[in-house]
Amino acid sequence: MYNLLLKELKLGVNPFFYLLPFLTGALMLIPGWLYFIVLLYFCWITVPNICGAYKSQNDLEFSLMMPVTKNDIVKAKVAVIVILELLHIVTAVFFGIISTHLYPNIQNFFFGPTVGFWGLGFIMLAIFNLIFISMYFKTAYKFGAPTIAAITGAMLFAGGAEWLGIKNSMMFDLFKGSGSDNLAIHVPILLAGMAIFAGFTIIAYYIAIKRFKKVDI
Repeated sequence: MYNLLLKELKLGVNPFFYLLPFLTGALMLIPGWLYFIVLLYFCWITVPNICGAYKSQNDLEFSLMMPVTKNDIVKAKVAVIVILELLHIVTAVFFGIISTHLYPNIQNFFFGPTVGFWGLGFIMLAIFNLIFISMYFKTAYKFGAPTIAAITGAMLFAGGAEWLGIKNSMMFDLFKGSGSDNLAIHVPILLAGMAIFAGFTIIAYYIAIKRFKKVDI
């Protein structure tokens, strides 16, 4: 499993996608921007390009010829997705901390990089994983429909959260007003988001295994 994961990280992923989180994370330095987009770049760019590379390189056939199980193939590819997602979040948090120090008094129209915001970011990626991973491994080859469906789900969540943040006075105060520094509320939101991310990804993983076992190449 370890060697299979190394194969995915070294051969399956273009080195550019290890750099991309730092390029998109720097967008956190734009004051008052729509910060959900920083994480959505993973969904828009990284996933379809990696899956496109898998397809063009006949990665599925190559993987099935190796002395590994289908479970290990799914586990390795899901692990790569999670590793890259966490890299996107970590770099975005880093630049978000810098942003809060550069613009300490700015009034955000959209969600600012608060602790609770990252919990919402985890939930958004959890929705993406649940849809994409479970759909993709029905064939482990066709990625267009799974990507579109997963991106749509993630964007609907982000758009709905931003809409509530504008229209709902309690949400506005919590994420953009006096409550934005209230760690007693924001930390549980972050932890809940992380738990949902882990739970949805694990569920997607088991659905993917069940579906991938039926794939006949």
